[in-house]
Amino acid sequence: MTTWPLVTASGAAVGALMGAFGVGGSSVATPLLSLAGVPPLIAVASPLPGAIPGAVVAARPYLRSGHARPKAAGWSLLGAVPATVAGALLSRVAGGPALLVASGVVLVVVGGRVLLPIDDAARETGTRRRQNRPLLVTCAAGVGLFTGLLANGGGFLLMPLYLLVFGLRMRQAVGTSLLVIAVLSVPTLATHWALGHVDWAVSVQFAAGLLPASALGAHWSSRFAAGSQRRAFGWFLITFGAAFTLYRLLSA
Repeated sequence: MTTWPLVTASGAAVGALMGAFGVGGSSVATPLLSLAGVPPLIAVASPLPGAIPGAVVAARPYLRSGHARPKAAGWSLLGAVPATVAGALLSRVAGGPALLVASGVVLVVVGGRVLLPIDDAARETGTRRRQNRPLLVTCAAGVGLFTGLLANGGGFLLMPLYLLVFGLRMRQAVGTSLLVIAVLSVPTLATHWALGHVDWAVSVQFAAGLLPASALGAHWSSRFAAGSQRRAFGWFLITFGAAFTLYRLLSA
């Protein structure tokens, strides 16, 4: 049986990560809620109602400090929004257990990418790529497809995309990712709600922990150097993703 303290505690953990690392929520929330006893597709979709206001709350400090990049976020959304709806519709074909295993595998892969060093030359090249709007829109569409499929806010893919491909620094990538998450979660939520995947009792309990923790996480992140923040994010994704993937495969 799922108990509300476990769901709310999961929300608080995800909120702290959202504020500090720009992770959309469901990439980590889905495994946590599954371990708390929430059925697979419900665990995939029910964190989304809290992810939207949580991303808005977490994004405010990054906007005030000038780290978020609204133009990059806007071009990202142009490609990501329609692809997200398509991915959410395809989630019915993949099924809950497959989605959960995929979530864990992707966390490991993305964590490894985040740990890669980024020098000044790579950032300059990334900045030039960011001016290539069709490339930015196309990459964001790929993120959107996977976002809809796994009901993720998109941050766990957007973060390494912005860091490693489009030349943003850590806090810039976090702030921009949160702007995209706040909008991108809306069509994902609408589609999964229409498909009957959202349990609103779970959503409310989850949001009760996520909202205050996302504000605290955003404030806390300013105390850490960008390199330390990025490495902590990468190692967390690798450790958590590997443990959860192994758990799902052994319990299958």
